[in-house]
Amino acid sequence: LEISSLSESDILVLRLDLTDRSSHEAATSSVLKHFGRIDVLVNNGGRSQRSLFVDTNLDVYNAIIELNYLGTISLTKYVLNHMIQRKKGKIVTVSSVMGIMGAPLATGYCASKHALQGFFNSLRTELTDYPEISIINICPGPVQSKIIQNVFTENLSKSLESSGDQSHKMPTDRCVRLTLVSTANDLKEAWISDHPYLAVCYLWQYAPTWAWWLMNRMGKRRIQNFKSGV
Repeated sequence: LEISSLSESDILVLRLDLTDRSSHEAATSSVLKHFGRIDVLVNNGGRSQRSLFVDTNLDVYNAIIELNYLGTISLTKYVLNHMIQRKKGKIVTVSSVMGIMGAPLATGYCASKHALQGFFNSLRTELTDYPEISIINICPGPVQSKIIQNVFTENLSKSLESSGDQSHKMPTDRCVRLTLVSTANDLKEAWISDHPYLAVCYLWQYAPTWAWWLMNRMGKRRIQNFKSGV
């Protein structure tokens, strides 16, 4: 409010729990009542994971899918109904490079992001009669945020002991800027990452045999670091 021409009526903040799907219709109605329309939905809620599959309780996988996948498509459903009536809108979903490749210690997280990729890529094909409704998938690599402090571990009640060094990751403001550029230009999918992670994405896409070899080498070291607390 201090640095823009916006007034208090231009801003509405609502509490929202993605796992409480019964509340999503009412939340959407509240926004529509206040603003009259929804131009852009940015799906950006979720939690990551740091645990080996063999050590992880199945309840963790249920919680990951409930939050990252089902919660996201539930909210999308109510907002999309409005956009279809208007025949206009943008649905931006923050997926991950883990939605297009696999990585150790994140089997459940990768699965949820693969699910989002498959869902929204399929949804896009169902909206060909609405060319002004854009489905945009954003796939960031490592970004500086608090996502590491809030990851799922092998048990729902256990938190991560050490989040490690975050300085090598992409600054948050750069990721946001590139996301906005992708949204403004209606890109169907954007990979937002620094190298070497971006190079691995291209390798995974175009030379999967080499990608498997590289990921096995990187994965072995990552698991060793994880077990030693690095």
